[in-house]
Amino acid sequence: MVSTAKVFVLDTNVLLHDHKCIDYFQDNDIVIPIVALEELDKFKKGNETINYHAREFARNLDRISGDGLFGDGISLGTGRGKLRIVTGKPFSEEMRLSFGDSSADHRILAIADWVCRQMPERRVILVSKDINLRMKAKSLGIMAQDYLTDNVQNVEAIGRPLQHIEKIADEVVKKVFEQPSQLSPADLGVEAVANDCYVLEGETSSALVVYNPQTERIEPVERRKAYGIEPRNGEQQCALEFLMNPRLPLVALTGKAGTGKTLLALAAALAQEESFDLVMLARPIIPLSNRDLGFLPGDVDAKIGPYMQPLFDNLGVIKSSLKSTSRSYVRIEEMQRTNKLVISPLAYIRGRSLSHAFIIVDESQNLTPHEVKTIITRAGEGTKIVFTGDIYQIDHPYLDTRSNGLSYLAERMHGQPVFAHINLVRGERSELAELASDLL
Repeated sequence: MVSTAKVFVLDTNVLLHDHKCIDYFQDNDIVIPIVALEELDKFKKGNETINYHAREFARNLDRISGDGLFGDGISLGTGRGKLRIVTGKPFSEEMRLSFGDSSADHRILAIADWVCRQMPERRVILVSKDINLRMKAKSLGIMAQDYLTDNVQNVEAIGRPLQHIEKIADEVVKKVFEQPSQLSPADLGVEAVANDCYVLEGETSSALVVYNPQTERIEPVERRKAYGIEPRNGEQQCALEFLMNPRLPLVALTGKAGTGKTLLALAAALAQEESFDLVMLARPIIPLSNRDLGFLPGDVDAKIGPYMQPLFDNLGVIKSSLKSTSRSYVRIEEMQRTNKLVISPLAYIRGRSLSHAFIIVDESQNLTPHEVKTIITRAGEGTKIVFTGDIYQIDHPYLDTRSNGLSYLAERMHGQPVFAHINLVRGERSELAELASDLL
């Protein structure tokens, strides 16, 4: 008879992704390969989020350890399964023929294979963020899946274009401009969500509007300009509205490359710099081939320079739209000189508490949900945080469209009065760039 309770074998990357992972398997049993603990030791030192998870998981394991941890397992509590650590096991003949080396991944696979053979009456599942390891497991007949606890359920909603409401009477569209804040969602026949934008399409006219949860009214989105940068489409117009609105301390801009996410965010920050003590642009560093920055020559600035260049490029676009003698151009130079405008790797702001700052986190699709949460919880009084990125272009080896921090943020915060999200669809970099993005 097959038991309904499953056995989950956890890969190291799951422990490093979420140090509380063992709390989310309900009444199922959990197996931690001894190899995973060996790998955790390599990550305990450092100030990155991955180092924090390694240390915290080790502490959690120490608190619940007991004599049965290396035997039949220790109960995790009432209504929950058991946790046990399994030491290294020999490769089966099939594994020896399939995999030539005894890497950590293959040793974890050997343990999962051994558990399957020892418990034929149970469903044994290897949980890993590594797609290749999951495929290897399946090739051996071992069930495998991603760690799904913090996965986004409705990623399609995050990537949808601006919503259009059709067949609106012209007098209703006219009311948006002539009687602002008098239009309610009921007048449009929709269940509006906080800070969602809509295009009202009448018979001969149209209007771009947003639902304000404070007034509970549909309001027009003004066409505005920020530091020489003017929106070129409806999505960009909504984005600039959110970026310039003081009642929205948290904003997410998603969209493919060339849609103007970072440029608009930077222009809005510069336009409001008098309201903030610091304007910071940051992005996570994902080294090529997963190699550490240490292999690059030069000092710290030389090492991080190539990764920060896209941010400097956006600043260059804004400066090129201004006359070199203009007050705005001179002000940018002054802000850089006095460190009021800072471009920095994201790791440099961890551990800091930032008040009265405008923070732009670029390429945030390469962050884990925990990293996004950590950044937001660092926000002090008067701080505004903007996350930008493309949820379909992820460089992190263990994240995907559903598990990255930007998707997680957009789904979990949707509908909150202090949060706004807009997906930019139309590329504005150039006709060639737009064509390449769509076809190649």
